[in-house]
Amino acid sequence: MHEHRVVVTGLGVITPVGNDISTFWNSMQEGKNGVGPLTSFDPAKFDSRIAAEVKGFDPVNYGMSFKDIKRMDKFAQYAVASAHQTIANSGINLEKEDRTRIGVLIGSGIGSLHTIEAEHKNMLDKGPSRMSPFLIPMLIVNAAAGQVGIFFGLKGPNSCVATACASGSHAIGDAFRVIERGDADVMVTGGTESSVTPTGVGGFCALKALSTRNDHPEKASRPFDRERNGFVMAEGCGLVVLESLEHAKKRGAKILAEIVGYGMTCDAYHITAPDPEGDGASRAMQIALKDGNLNPEDVQYINAHGTSTKLNDKIETLSIKRTFGAHAKKLMVSSTKSMTGHLLGAAGGVEFVVCCLSLMHGVIPPTINYEFSDPECDLDYVPNKARKVNVSVCMSNSLGFGGHNASLIVKKFTD
Repeated sequence: MHEHRVVVTGLGVITPVGNDISTFWNSMQEGKNGVGPLTSFDPAKFDSRIAAEVKGFDPVNYGMSFKDIKRMDKFAQYAVASAHQTIANSGINLEKEDRTRIGVLIGSGIGSLHTIEAEHKNMLDKGPSRMSPFLIPMLIVNAAAGQVGIFFGLKGPNSCVATACASGSHAIGDAFRVIERGDADVMVTGGTESSVTPTGVGGFCALKALSTRNDHPEKASRPFDRERNGFVMAEGCGLVVLESLEHAKKRGAKILAEIVGYGMTCDAYHITAPDPEGDGASRAMQIALKDGNLNPEDVQYINAHGTSTKLNDKIETLSIKRTFGAHAKKLMVSSTKSMTGHLLGAAGGVEFVVCCLSLMHGVIPPTINYEFSDPECDLDYVPNKARKVNVSVCMSNSLGFGGHNASLIVKKFTD
């Protein structure tokens, strides 16, 4: 039995399809595509020349000074901006709170490639004496969590998770546990990433992991579709405020949803390829169900990891069928990466936000670009058009390089 029930009271995003919750959610419902030609550097020599980039982002709009901006990599800027949103959305008055009871747990799979690339070039061109004294504080993967703590004076538990594409989900799950056991009353948590750089894109191109549908970028991210040929690099951040039910009620918070289950496992199979039997991902889902005291039939919607790679989509489908049995055919399963691209370590944070919004508004976002059915991907992927349906229990899956698997379950709050 969990010591403390944990609820969601705030949401915040920076994404390729919207830099606030309202714009983002409208994009999800409309099937808006955030993928286009890569603009942040010249991609002419790269196999993949497309990405889902954040557009119109100005850190000054989120309370960051020019000095702050110079001392923060983009992934940390995105985190501070999303934290501004989610704290405001939660309605929490930090001036009236014991900030030693408010913590931060933010995941990132890669972190600060912008800073590393720029300062490495600086060292080669001008020598080590001309390197920035802020290089190390900017490149460390915990910089996002640290900067959010500093900006808002949050002195409770503060940590980060780096488990590749499962980072955001693991961060939320671990923050859930922190509150459950009474180590904090409130946690700002999720994932952030900004690795659309020459090194980031080049590295994934070398792995042959990225879509090369350069002539039709809007069709490139196509999870579960037979013609999928790789994922699309993306950037952004998704954060939530988690809170103990007692604390939320005491301050009269609007409760958006309740997080009830968390499962984490390892494939122990291969550093990039998923276990072909789908065992690790299936066990993560089973653990989350048991943790939430739920039966498979209780889940109505899964926001899938759904990367648009040949192996991931096939094996995730298999793992869902292993977990849910006959009920798998009744599930709605969609991949919002078809719209946002793959935000790597931020994906789980953004997709958990999607699950909360689906519960709140009774809308399941679609898997866009679904044109050709794959016999090995034979579930209901909510193709191309959002579906209006009231759901009470949603699951979010994240499956990362290294064999890291995370499943989160969130449900409508009932007293």
